[in-house]
Amino acid sequence: MIWPVTFLGAVAGLAVASIPGAMLGGLLGQVLDRRLRLQSWAALRERLGGRAEVRDEWLLFVLLGRLAKCGGRVLPAHIQQAQAEMQRLGLNAEGQRQAIAAFARGKTGRDSLRVPLRRQHARSEMLMRACWRMAWVDGQVGQTERELIMLWGKWLQVSSATQAQLSDAYAPQRGPLVSTASNAYQRALNLLNVNADAEPAQIKQAYRRLLSRHHPDKLAGSGATPERVREATERTRELHQAYDLVRQRHGFR
Repeated sequence: MIWPVTFLGAVAGLAVASIPGAMLGGLLGQVLDRRLRLQSWAALRERLGGRAEVRDEWLLFVLLGRLAKCGGRVLPAHIQQAQAEMQRLGLNAEGQRQAIAAFARGKTGRDSLRVPLRRQHARSEMLMRACWRMAWVDGQVGQTERELIMLWGKWLQVSSATQAQLSDAYAPQRGPLVSTASNAYQRALNLLNVNADAEPAQIKQAYRRLLSRHHPDKLAGSGATPERVREATERTRELHQAYDLVRQRHGFR
């Protein structure tokens, strides 16, 4: 005999209603663990209602985690690059633990990043530089990686021209006849945003303009956070190295 669906549903409802609260909680807990692979009620609420918004200070590592995973598999080079970014920021042990958690969160790809990114205009270049470094770490940028970075740049109000410059700054130079020294020289030119045939006065002007914009003393005096000051210090170091290399190649003081 086939029982009507409504009758079976009513019986099931009565059965559930007759189970004591504690026992019902235990049964549902088993369902969480075995069926949904969730470890807590908080995890269930997160699955049903959306994740808590990404905190600004760990947004960078969420982005890096998503980039590392979007090709399907996280490579050792991706892990090493994430560690390099932690060192670049001078994170302590607790900061590194938070960064690792944010990186793992980014790998899931479940966060909506539009709102947190739109708050980061002051850090837009730093974020995009780190993303391009991660994207190029395996020697090539896949279509999905490029599309993600361009979308994030749009939310950060970074122009396509700036994105192209940042990508070129970290792209490996192709060809067996191109030496490591040539690679470094080309990257230095990209970093200063000058051409190989630029006059010394143009190179000096570009260098001083970038140095003024990113100098850590200027940021520290304006009340910037320690993180931003560390970023500016690293950026200034890169500018010094790039200028010295270009200056030596062009033969001027």
